[in-house]
Amino acid sequence: MTLKEIKEILKAEVICGEEHLDEEIKFAGGSDLMSDVLAFGKPGILLLTGLSNAQSVRTAIIIEAKAIVYVRGKRPDKEGIKLAMEKGIPILSTQYMMYKTCGLLYSQGLPGVS
Repeated sequence: MTLKEIKEILKAEVICGEEHLDEEIKFAGGSDLMSDVLAFGKPGILLLTGLSNAQSVRTAIIIEAKAIVYVRGKRPDKEGIKLAMEKGIPILSTQYMMYKTCGLLYSQGLPGVS
């Protein structure tokens, strides 16, 4: 599934990284606890989170995430956006809650981290 398809499924806004929308996403995982993300995250993951500070972007860099989707209409702070742009990590934001976001993506065939 491409990031563009994910954007459409989630009715998401692209905050940065529009040039990466053709990237293929193979799996996703969601958490607001970055310690959990560090434990389960794998390179190439689509990170779903409501933690909207620069720490979520730093964590995405460490685990080599493909992109970040902020749930509940959250948006990263300016530092987070700047860091994501520097590292080439696309950021999207959806109004959906975490549960619905995960459910929508899973129902469209995007598996979770295994």
